[in-house]
Amino acid sequence: MGRPRAFNVDQALDRALKVFWRKGYEGASLSDLTKAMGINRPSLYAAFGDKEGLFRKALDRYVHGPGAYVREALNQPTARAVVERLLQGTAGSVTDPHNPRGCLYVQGALACGKEGDSIRRELISRRAAGEVEIHRRLKRAKAEGDLPRDSNPADLARFVATVSQGMAVQAAAGASRKELQRVIRTALRAWPE
Repeated sequence: MGRPRAFNVDQALDRALKVFWRKGYEGASLSDLTKAMGINRPSLYAAFGDKEGLFRKALDRYVHGPGAYVREALNQPTARAVVERLLQGTAGSVTDPHNPRGCLYVQGALACGKEGDSIRRELISRRAAGEVEIHRRLKRAKAEGDLPRDSNPADLARFVATVSQGMAVQAAAGASRKELQRVIRTALRAWPE
């Protein structure tokens, strides 16, 4: 029987999440991660598997932490409220002074080479799954008469995902929350009534 863990797994995972968010998957070295987490390599491997396993657990943590606004948005009563909450949540998350700028899902694998290909594919898959959820919600809104009959829920979902991901890139480059609020107002003016 192994020794009991001498560290808080949730706390260590939160710290790893921030390192990955700041540096991306390939930019985060094992030394960066173990230093931030306050653990040694054998403890990291024992608790999380390898670096890739740790990153995937950090992604899951991100969904339930900084990305939790997505689930709240999808539960809004109208399509417009869904989109507004998604975009406001994005603006809040990507400019939160307590977090690295931008979005882990967008930036996590921007510079991934061949070595990080499985991570790049994972992030693409997760972003696509998010768009599918938006599409599903907007499809329901159309069926309920909450969107015009001639609207295309798939196109609208792609529009919302593109604006959201673009805001994350802009925030990573230094855009302020106030600047992103102007983007949101513009996007909502384009929303079908």
